[in-house]
Amino acid sequence: MTSGPTLLMKSESIVFAVAGMCFGVILGWVMAVQSNSQPTAKTEPVVGSPGAGNNQQTPVLDEARVQALTTILKHDPQNSNAAVQLANTYFDAGQYDDAISWYSHALSVDPKDVNASTDLGQSYYYVGQIDRALRQFDASLKIDPRHAKTLLNQGFVLAFGKQDLTAAVAAWKKAVELAPDSPEGAAARRALEGVSSAGHSGGATAPAS
Repeated sequence: MTSGPTLLMKSESIVFAVAGMCFGVILGWVMAVQSNSQPTAKTEPVVGSPGAGNNQQTPVLDEARVQALTTILKHDPQNSNAAVQLANTYFDAGQYDDAISWYSHALSVDPKDVNASTDLGQSYYYVGQIDRALRQFDASLKIDPRHAKTLLNQGFVLAFGKQDLTAAVAAWKKAVELAPDSPEGAAARRALEGVSSAGHSGGATAPAS
C-alpha cells in the first residue's frame, strides 16, 4: 500500500504537516488524474494515515488515558470535553473508528462544537469515507462559516480525496482571507503556492461527481 504525506491533524495539533512536502509534485499528480478523468485507486491513496511514509514510529494507544477518560464518562456520560479528549486519544493512535464514535458522542452532547465536528470529518477521511468527511466539514461551516481549520481540511480532502483542485483552491483562498496570520492560513497559503508551482490556475473544470 503506497502511503503519502500526512495532511490532517486534530484540533490540538493545528499546524499541519505542510513543511517539507513537495506540493508541486503531489498536486501535479492530482492534475494528471483530472486530465485523464481516472478515479483514484482505493489501494493507492495519495494521503496516508498520520505518520505514514515519514519514518515515524507507529502510534501507540495511551491505555491509561483511555481508562481514565472512560471512567469519567461512565459516571458522567454528558461530559463532552472528556468525550473529545478520548476521541483525540484514539485519533492520535490511528484508531479512527473509535475516534469517530467518541467525536459523534461529543457532538450529541454539544452539537455546536465546531472543532469536534471537523475532527470527526478528518476521522471519516482516514477511514476512506471521503464524501462523509466533506459533508461533516459542511456541517462544521454551518456552525462557524469562518472556521479556518475546517476550510483548510476541506481543501486537502477535495484535492487529495476528490482530485478537485478548483474547489480545493477556493477553500484554501477563503482560509487565507479569513485567517491570514494563523497557522491554518499559513498552511493554506503554502498549499496555494504548491498549486501555482504545479501550473494550476484554480479555474479548471471540476471533475464530474
